[in-house]
Amino acid sequence: MRSPTEQSPRSATRQGDRRRRAVSVAAALAVGVMTLGVLAPPAASDSAAPATAAAAGPDAVQRALNTLVRDDGMPAALASVKDRNGRARTYTAGVGDLTTGAKVPRDGQVRIGSNTKAFTAVVVLQLVGEGKIDLDAFVDTYLPGLVRGEGIDGSRITVRQLLQHTSGLPEYGVHLDDDEIRNRYFEPRELLDLALEHPADAEPGETWGYSNTNYVLAGLIVQKVTGRPLAEEMDRRIIKRIGLRHTYFPAPGEMTVREPHPRGYHRSPEDGPLRDFTEMDPSAGWAAGQLISTNSDLNRFFTALLAGRLLPAVQLAEMRTTVPVGTSGLRYGLGLTSRTLSCGGVYWGHGGDIAGYETRGGATDDGRAANVAVTSIPTDEAAVRHVGEAVDRALCS
Repeated sequence: MRSPTEQSPRSATRQGDRRRRAVSVAAALAVGVMTLGVLAPPAASDSAAPATAAAAGPDAVQRALNTLVRDDGMPAALASVKDRNGRARTYTAGVGDLTTGAKVPRDGQVRIGSNTKAFTAVVVLQLVGEGKIDLDAFVDTYLPGLVRGEGIDGSRITVRQLLQHTSGLPEYGVHLDDDEIRNRYFEPRELLDLALEHPADAEPGETWGYSNTNYVLAGLIVQKVTGRPLAEEMDRRIIKRIGLRHTYFPAPGEMTVREPHPRGYHRSPEDGPLRDFTEMDPSAGWAAGQLISTNSDLNRFFTALLAGRLLPAVQLAEMRTTVPVGTSGLRYGLGLTSRTLSCGGVYWGHGGDIAGYETRGGATDDGRAANVAVTSIPTDEAAVRHVGEAVDRALCS
């Protein structure tokens, strides 16, 4: 899995060919928080643009998507943008299926990878507000004796450190290869056990380090406290509550995408050919990266979150209390990130990668929101930068 700063999590052991394969897969599982591809000219369109605007040429967001397809080799790019008055636009570029040349479904469903972490964090923080979880309690309070390993002790790691990636726990994703991720169903405990075979990356609270293991544990805590599956809690507490009509947690063994969607493509190794990765078992992501959604639903989610519709003010303030991520300007809270905008201020979101798809975006405090998806994980710095620029243009236009 790729971290928000484009650095693969450190592997404590396995080297050689398996390590090189795993780094590619790791990037595909979850989902960082940065910025973010051409077999045919972009089939660009803007559903809300008047004819006069179209005659004058594509706007800044459309141009950004066109660049992602024409210059960066993304098969397709999609965006949904909402202004502070609630007016929404959707955009597409490229083709939805490289084999058939089918159009990109407008606001189609995509796998949203580590945006799932924001949903998981909201459920945890709702339970904090209900007095069922204490952010500064140790993991052992809820999962006694479960988290043990070399330099790893659940009696010294807090729930807050899980949500903020300051636990020091090792990443499990770098020890999985493409075939395992695509075709195998993983129980959450299997993912945790895989991580615990390796030494801690750091002492708890010592430093920030992106690890999907943190969110597997957060999901297990939710299940232990509520006595219900994480997917049901997420559906009841978030998805139905704010009317996310195109967002769902795939059921065990569900490898397809339910609604109209662009097909997702993956390069492994990173300099290899694109492979259709649309159908896959997403369980290796679970609480860290399993959700499917649309750009518009993500806009609704982050807007509702910042407006206080999902969390009490105290818990929302905790979620927005951030630590720096390197020197990138990105800051990480509790399952929520902030990034500066070229037009001033910041936007709040997360971002996500999973084999076949990358999504970036978020919302501002004054009600603007934008999310951009591409149908292959960028493998070079220019493409990564161009995805981020697309989000910035959407929020600053």
